[in-house]
Amino acid sequence: MKNRLPGNGLRRSRCQPCHVKNAMNAPLPPNAAYPATRSSSVPAASDGITVTLQLLFAAAVGVTVINLFATQTLIATIAAALGLNARLSGMVAMLPQLGYAAGLILLVPLADLLENRRLIVHLLACCALALATAAVSTSGWLFLLAIFLAGSASSAIQIMVPLAALMAPEAQRGGVVGNVMSGLMLGILLSRPLASLLVDLGGWRLLYLVLTLSVALVAATLSRTLPRRQPFAGLSYLALIKSLWQLLLSQPVLRRRALTAALAMATFSLFWTAVALLLTQAPFHLDQRHIALFALAGAAGAIAAPLAGRIGDRGWTRPASHAAHLLMIGALLLAGVAGAGWGGFAVAAHPLPAIAMLVLAAIGLDAGVTTDQTLGRRAINLLQPEARGRLNGLFVGIFFVGGALGAASAALAWVNGGWGSVCLLGIAYAMATLVIGALQKH
Repeated sequence: MKNRLPGNGLRRSRCQPCHVKNAMNAPLPPNAAYPATRSSSVPAASDGITVTLQLLFAAAVGVTVINLFATQTLIATIAAALGLNARLSGMVAMLPQLGYAAGLILLVPLADLLENRRLIVHLLACCALALATAAVSTSGWLFLLAIFLAGSASSAIQIMVPLAALMAPEAQRGGVVGNVMSGLMLGILLSRPLASLLVDLGGWRLLYLVLTLSVALVAATLSRTLPRRQPFAGLSYLALIKSLWQLLLSQPVLRRRALTAALAMATFSLFWTAVALLLTQAPFHLDQRHIALFALAGAAGAIAAPLAGRIGDRGWTRPASHAAHLLMIGALLLAGVAGAGWGGFAVAAHPLPAIAMLVLAAIGLDAGVTTDQTLGRRAINLLQPEARGRLNGLFVGIFFVGGALGAASAALAWVNGGWGSVCLLGIAYAMATLVIGALQKH
């Protein structure tokens, strides 16, 4: 018996033993839904993308994103090894993310112009090469250039996420995006503790060696497993870049979801930038290894991503968004109790319960931010399919601005009022997110 593959009109036989391989490697019509790739041994999560491929996407984005955040706790170590002065040492943490922002604007729109599998693999290969250069560099300037280029090539993440979404039927797209986003959030949350542990084992060059091998392995695996997709934007590269502004003006859903995601990311960056300062002081006195374990415990909040995606598929995006924003506010209130003694709690007399409450606050905050971003991604990927690369680039670029705002404001809040001011500012960000979300139309 024969039936039609969804989205492309081709026929297949249920008894054909190599249908999975053919479906995975055959080119698809521009912006078409992806064909099913069912296998007797691999369960399918939807009609278009298997559980195995979803896990591969999640692992790929999780591994790739680590280099963007891993150096944030290693600035002093790397600067001393390469002879970077105080002015240049801050660029160790800044340049990967500046490169990533440049990639979102200049490279991600290529997903609407070039064949996606080849583009992803080439960008990841460039990322691995840049990381290898950083690992063996003895020049501070060469190292800084290498991490900037690695950050730029890491923008392949924002081609993989919408590609996974495109492979899923619309009714199940949120669940697929959530599964991939869980890998992304785990990569972000685990990057700092992983970096600390690897540096303890063999120094910062070992970290970059491991990252090089990991990204190279991801590139090789994706080159053999991803299906081909040739988009048809009907525009030149320069026209694609110029169209970003028109897309932002013409898509209210993009503007609103990007704004709430930016404020949520500001809250996230604010907390994680300042909490390390809090934990090194009395009465906690944690060293880098224990702070890494704290971050590892907080990563449990990433489990919210696949749940949020499925909730969005059921049509509950609006109440789920409100719940996520309220959870962020509640988490910061708990953090204020645990770290600043709000409500009369004696932090100095109860340091262990205080740390336990901070861990719960971190999990709650991460879950709220992850839910907001996952629901936002789902909404963005239901918009114009021919502009999916540009839409995702704009969405991520805007919320990365929010992350930079949160990190910068964390230092000001800490200097002017300590942990209590940090929590108050975080609550202000989260309240703004809640109000904007409540004002959004259905």
